[in-house]
Amino acid sequence: MRNGNTRRTLLLAAGLTAACLASPIPAPALAASGSSGTATAAAPLREYIRQKPHWKPCDAKSPRALRCATLKVPLDYGDPGGRTISLALSRLKATGTTERRGVLLLNPGGPGAPGLQLPADPALRLPAEVKRRYDLIGFDPRGAGRSSPVHCGLTAEEQADHPYKAATFTKDVERARTIAGKCRAKAGDLLPYLTTRDSARDMDLIRAVLGEKKISYLGYSYGTYLGAVYMQLFPGRADRFVLDSATDPTRIYRGTFQDMAKAAEQAFTRWAGWTARREGTYGLGATPAEVRATYWKLIARADREPITLDGQALTGDDIRADNSTFFHVEAGAERIAALKKAAETGTPAPSGASGTTDQAEAAPDDNYVSIAWSVMCADTRTWSHDPERYRREAIRDTARYPLYGDFAGAVTPCAFWPRGSEPQTTIDNSVGALITQNEWDSQTPLFGARVMHRALRGSRMLTVTGGEGHGVLYPPGGNSCADRAGTLYLTTGRLPAEDVTCRAAPNPA
Repeated sequence: MRNGNTRRTLLLAAGLTAACLASPIPAPALAASGSSGTATAAAPLREYIRQKPHWKPCDAKSPRALRCATLKVPLDYGDPGGRTISLALSRLKATGTTERRGVLLLNPGGPGAPGLQLPADPALRLPAEVKRRYDLIGFDPRGAGRSSPVHCGLTAEEQADHPYKAATFTKDVERARTIAGKCRAKAGDLLPYLTTRDSARDMDLIRAVLGEKKISYLGYSYGTYLGAVYMQLFPGRADRFVLDSATDPTRIYRGTFQDMAKAAEQAFTRWAGWTARREGTYGLGATPAEVRATYWKLIARADREPITLDGQALTGDDIRADNSTFFHVEAGAERIAALKKAAETGTPAPSGASGTTDQAEAAPDDNYVSIAWSVMCADTRTWSHDPERYRREAIRDTARYPLYGDFAGAVTPCAFWPRGSEPQTTIDNSVGALITQNEWDSQTPLFGARVMHRALRGSRMLTVTGGEGHGVLYPPGGNSCADRAGTLYLTTGRLPAEDVTCRAAPNPA
């Protein structure tokens, strides 16, 4: 998920360090045949591979060139003759003929973000030379979007993030238990198989159905972990893999939350220094200490009485829950200055309004949150089932990382979740890949991306020094140096001889 809300975004994240890790692929594997290049498989999977996608317009709002189809995939690859689920995929055909290389699968992150519309998404500005060479393939991962979607029936309050507080810890534990119970009641038979490993197997089934020997891949955020798992399970079928804004594969997932808290604190420190040098513009303080003090006074003020900004009444927790605030120093300064002005003018809060606590009545669609917890809880068996451990870690992380540590350390539904069908995947291979990373990304921090780089021994890493925000390649107004490197790799297959550094464009301010 390149975008999202606090913990549930990631990259959706949340987990402990890896333990009891599995070797690749115990379930029946798909296999490519020899010289003909047509995909075959062990007998149990042959009927799945024989499917012929029926491509048709996706919907009235989609471009006519984007076509969608539905495949049947095994719920449990260890029992391919058992229950099946539906997988929605899309295709934007390559614009070239002689230049066509194959298929490029796309994933926007998550876990749980739908990717069906991604090939035609105007926010993903893939260059023409890439589109000439690849059929762009989008898909909704199992349980998400149109792929046998999971809905746990969660209220808005249950979908929101809640920081650790000693006074509410008992209530928070019961909320986490309730979320897990709702998901068991609604989708208990699916939960063990809503994993990244099974999504990677689905990707390989897509490859086989499309008749390709190999696939190329562009994944963002959590999508980097999905791509790395595919490379681990199917190293001979990974062609050109680009992993943008990589997460640490040894910290899936609670450790990922904790790393986000550490990185948010680093971004906050950088922002305070940048903003102090522009006191005349923002009026938040002339020194980093003064800027920090201004921020925390606003948080305390909002906790006493919500601050109304753009029609929303925001508590201090609401303000801190948006851990993307300091991704971009200029945007962060503008937002905090606007909050300070709103607090000073004292605009009354709309009747009944609050940021996260009174939203139970009109709950938004809960598919994204439902599948996010489903994947995070089933992907690894390292989740603690002891609420007191969460309390201890939350107290520790709140002291270490005041900005976000109490969110990162809070108890999660995974404390009460059934175990996944398999242990977590160890990422350790020499398949070639390009990892791209901004220096200042507190969602998937640079120090975590470097761990992914070391685990993928055949990879090269491109770092944008001074780069801000979550996501490097192909956004509107992106980094031209990084985009050129990504395009060169996708179109020629040539990785840089060594790791690469690009520089962010100078900030106009």
